[in-house]
Amino acid sequence: MNTTFAAQFGLRVLNAVSLCVLCGCLNSNILAADPGPLDMNRAQQLFNKSKQGEKLSPEDQAYLDRAKAARRGGQGGKAAKGGEKNKPDRGHTTPPPPRNSTGLIPLDQMTAQDNYKSQDGGLYGGGKNQPPAAHLKAARAEAGKIVPLDEGGKPSPKGKIVLLSLGMSNTTMEYSVFKRLAEADPAKSPLVAIVDAAQGGKDAEKWNDANSPMWQIAEERLKKSGVTPQQVEAVWFKQARIDPAKYGEFPKHNDEMNEHIVKNLQIAKQQYPNLRIVYLSTRIYAGYALTGLNPEPYAYENGFAIRDLILRQIQGDAALNYDPAKGEVKAPLLLWGPYLWADGLTPRKSDGLVWKAEDFRENDRTHPSVGSGQGKVAKLLLNFLKTDSTSTPWFLAAGAR
Repeated sequence: MNTTFAAQFGLRVLNAVSLCVLCGCLNSNILAADPGPLDMNRAQQLFNKSKQGEKLSPEDQAYLDRAKAARRGGQGGKAAKGGEKNKPDRGHTTPPPPRNSTGLIPLDQMTAQDNYKSQDGGLYGGGKNQPPAAHLKAARAEAGKIVPLDEGGKPSPKGKIVLLSLGMSNTTMEYSVFKRLAEADPAKSPLVAIVDAAQGGKDAEKWNDANSPMWQIAEERLKKSGVTPQQVEAVWFKQARIDPAKYGEFPKHNDEMNEHIVKNLQIAKQQYPNLRIVYLSTRIYAGYALTGLNPEPYAYENGFAIRDLILRQIQGDAALNYDPAKGEVKAPLLLWGPYLWADGLTPRKSDGLVWKAEDFRENDRTHPSVGSGQGKVAKLLLNFLKTDSTSTPWFLAAGAR
């Protein structure tokens, strides 16, 4: 009988404290101090595994037990104050009605003549989807420096190359599937260690303090994976802001977020001194969103925010300098990773990508669904790393290059 965990145990959707659009799987190290809201998607997956006879790790078993306890208490997340039952967070901004298409043009399909609120097209501006020659040359040079490192960060043929994720809930959901796909792909180099440090409920502002728990959790996850911060050489970065509308219309909300991301990237360079390249990706389609925490057009406009960051570095912004010949190094080199936005059911010209309602979780239509939604992003990221000229030298096994 194919009943879901949520159906069998009657768990409720995430509560208002959870900021559900950005919540996800939490690390066990912070559960002890502050359990935080439960992720029903993760709980269901763990329940299904257990039901099928698969042995869970102590961390996963504890999470499942907590979910069951929450069900017995009549709650789907943190204990509600005053005995009140938790309710799903619908955000502070009313989203537009769900729709299959916005009519907006994906950034990588826009030309130099196209215009969106005074912005032209192309991932790198001017209708171009490739970095300027000088930046691409610099990126390939950085990629050439990515080699296996020992625990102390010294080159070693027996060392590891750590590919880390940083970001919020969607990031960890998608990256966890990517990790499974990549680890099973014979083309991936066995020297590449894939570690997920993205965390649910942690938007860009929450990462802009080097002493915040997020960075400590990231280090704990590296340790659990048997690697060190000194071995981190590449990062997949995907970030957002909770309820961006409250920061003003485009481009104000983008500018506000980017100031936080600049700090995120600077801290990442401090935490991971051998970090060479950060690949940035956008949010996915949000036209079906049921909450106002990150609906359209904000998810679409996220692409322009990412582009602005990369262009600031290309244009010589000292806060994002990666080249010691040009002054103090403040950040790693920035590049586009896979561009993830497509206009709902309108196929993207480059690869036919569409986003259907079933690609999103039913409770919010913002988080990607376990099957198709998370899988689409995971496959896009894996394909990118297996084909991009700045990643193939270190991501692929010698025989696959």
